[in-house]
Amino acid sequence: MIKRFLTLLFAIAIVSCAGEKKSEKETEKVEEKEQFITLYTHRHYDTDKEIFKKFEEKTGIEVKVVKASADELIQKMESEGDQSPADLLITVDAGRLVRAKAKGLLQSASSEIINKTIPAHLKDADNNWFGLTKRARIIVYDKNKVKPEDLSTYEALTEDKWKSKILIRSSGNIYNQSLLASIIANNGKEKATEWAEGMVNNFARSPKGNDRDQVKAILAGEGELAVINTYYLGKLINSEDENEVNAGNAVSVFFPNQEGRGAHINISGIGMAKNAPNKENAIKFIEYLVSKEVQEIFANANYEYPVNPEASPSKLLNSWGAFKEDQLPLTKLGELNKEAVIVFDEAKWK
Repeated sequence: MIKRFLTLLFAIAIVSCAGEKKSEKETEKVEEKEQFITLYTHRHYDTDKEIFKKFEEKTGIEVKVVKASADELIQKMESEGDQSPADLLITVDAGRLVRAKAKGLLQSASSEIINKTIPAHLKDADNNWFGLTKRARIIVYDKNKVKPEDLSTYEALTEDKWKSKILIRSSGNIYNQSLLASIIANNGKEKATEWAEGMVNNFARSPKGNDRDQVKAILAGEGELAVINTYYLGKLINSEDENEVNAGNAVSVFFPNQEGRGAHINISGIGMAKNAPNKENAIKFIEYLVSKEVQEIFANANYEYPVNPEASPSKLLNSWGAFKEDQLPLTKLGELNKEAVIVFDEAKWK
């Protein structure tokens, strides 16, 4: 009887242990499945999806993506407060990241890899945000009507010889606001106001459309010069639309201010959310995005310049030649945004 009882106890113990081990394994599987980050992003490129998928395959960390405009995402983070699931925020234009930081929505996040990879002027001084890709705001000109030796600086675009020849977006565009903010930072508000007024006097038409539309207008004979971001020209030249390809090939590239401060640049950037629930995984994600391999994927697919100095631009961008870039800390673009908007209004730049 006792022997049977002991045998029964032993059997129960074995089953219990097996159950515990099974339970532990199930718990481990659940924990593995719960490795993720939540990314709020303004970017809308297919390349980004491919990069996120590769990160998931490499690390086992799922990337949960929430897409909206930068302003909507910032407002969403504000309304969610400390209950926000966001780990990271990606936007185009450094000014928006500066605004997110000013609202207390970001926190410091750094690592040895991030610190040594990203140049100082392309990141926040407190490591709240970092550049992921660069774009220069350049002058493109009609190959048949403009000589490159007649071009020099942003400031020189106000000269009388460019009367009724300049095409550019509206003052409501963040890229133009950041360009003007950089001019305020470099030249002062008075000179910046003179520049904005001079540009308005030289408009070929009232500002409308996006950067690609400015280049198309050159092909249509509406103007001879346009101020655009570099990657838009890359997209035109490599478009499946024949008219866009023709527009892209009708112009040449000029990098302004090469004998002075350099061409104005801006970024797509990433910031660490203040209440990030998965900060460690989020840092791994940033490290992955600034790696040489991924930087070159960005460069080749979207015609953006890499922020990692070890990564190479695409063949197309290389064909435009190396250029001197303005080393102005990009935080200035956000700090001077309101002032830039006021200057635009005073200059009657629509």
